[in-house]
Amino acid sequence: MIAKEGLIFIWIGLVATGGFLFTSVKYDNKLLFSVSVIFAILTLFTTFFFRDPERQTPTGENMLVSPADGKIIGIDKIENDYIGQPSVKISIFLSIFDVHINRIPVDGVIDHIKYNPGKFFAAFQEKSSDLNEQNEIRIITKNGHKLIVKQIAGLIARRIVCNIKKDESVSAGKRFGLIRFGSRTELIIPESSELKIMLGQHVYGGKTVIGYLTDNIPAEEDLIEKRGNDVEL
Repeated sequence: MIAKEGLIFIWIGLVATGGFLFTSVKYDNKLLFSVSVIFAILTLFTTFFFRDPERQTPTGENMLVSPADGKIIGIDKIENDYIGQPSVKISIFLSIFDVHINRIPVDGVIDHIKYNPGKFFAAFQEKSSDLNEQNEIRIITKNGHKLIVKQIAGLIARRIVCNIKKDESVSAGKRFGLIRFGSRTELIIPESSELKIMLGQHVYGGKTVIGYLTDNIPAEEDLIEKRGNDVEL
């Protein structure tokens, strides 16, 4: 299966390949034939890049699945006002050889989507987490857990696709977008979560179990006292 966002690039590649190949044969031109071979290789790579395999998503109470394919390059403790308690940021680097489809990590409701324009540093660099163009998706589960998925553009990736909307109900493993040609995806969850992954591990979107959310959710009055009354809850 091919992601629909890639079909236009594949068709352009096929037309260019066929056009140069036909012309090279007609005029017996080796240079044009070489160009057709280059376009054929690019078309094959583009088809490979936009592949969208079916995945069997595991199920379980409060289970978190990976939002992307790639390598775990960071598991860092942070503070996040939205989650309202000590949090963990899991950073996944997607190379050009990984599937670039993003998937929902847990059943819930989309609470907020925020797009932030920015730079295009290499996605494996830590500064890309804060400075690069990105899309932040906030999710609330039926048990009241709050978490964040961030789509982050990279050095080559210049286009973030997000196909979900605020207040939409979503299921773990659901496709919701992609990032073109190398990128970074982050998952921010409560620190109390039970993690099942390790640094350097290669994970698969909608398939690899990241961990489990616990029911250790702070009371609303505790959040207000900790963060202040002017912070959006």
